[in-house]
Amino acid sequence: MAFDLSSIQKKAAMQAPRIMLYGVEGIGKTTFAAGAPAPIFIQTEDGLGSIDVPHFPLASSIDDVTSAIAALDDKHDYSTVVLDSVDWCDQLITSDIEKKYEAKDLAYGKGAVLAAEKWRELLAGFNHLRTARGMVVILIAHSQIKRFDSPETEPFDRYQPKLADRSSSLIREWADAVLFGNYRTVVKNSDVGFNKTVARGISTGERLLYTSERPAYMAKNRFSLPDSIPMTWDALQSAITSTTKN
Repeated sequence: MAFDLSSIQKKAAMQAPRIMLYGVEGIGKTTFAAGAPAPIFIQTEDGLGSIDVPHFPLASSIDDVTSAIAALDDKHDYSTVVLDSVDWCDQLITSDIEKKYEAKDLAYGKGAVLAAEKWRELLAGFNHLRTARGMVVILIAHSQIKRFDSPETEPFDRYQPKLADRSSSLIREWADAVLFGNYRTVVKNSDVGFNKTVARGISTGERLLYTSERPAYMAKNRFSLPDSIPMTWDALQSAITSTTKN
């Protein structure tokens, strides 16, 4: 179709969000995703525990993941697809690549390139479920603390998804929101004598989703969300709805 002036659009239609959620261990990432509308889980790790939610059998190969995505293109009543987890899925990709190629063929970063290409295929499949089936897509990842070499300041450590850089960058660009789950921490200054104070971080136990980039963690969103919101699906849905109405 050739573009002309009649094809100009003023506002894009709102589609189901594509979310990458990562966070500290035990914060409740899987529980959060299970609270999304009518979820179906694609498992690459046995992380559901006692959570009673529809799920495919545990994937033992990347072909299992691909098959699960393809199966959801048929008629069904699910509204959300959850990949749990991204980093364990990445291990399946790596295992598949190592079976197909010799070590010498994967040198000089070739393995990372092949892994990113496989991720492009998976993300295209999730995009199809979003556009053709109207499904919310949630990708769950573990976190790691890694050094960040900033061009503006001295290097510092921060939380980020536990993935190879190339694949992580690709998924973050694809996602509408990269959300970091952590406990709220308050800083308390304690007097230790001799006119000295020591700052201590104290967790309140409150679980939050952090939505915007900070030196301490990687995050983003395309919905103009508040910097932090309670770590529940209802809170996120309410925040997205309120900002997209404006």
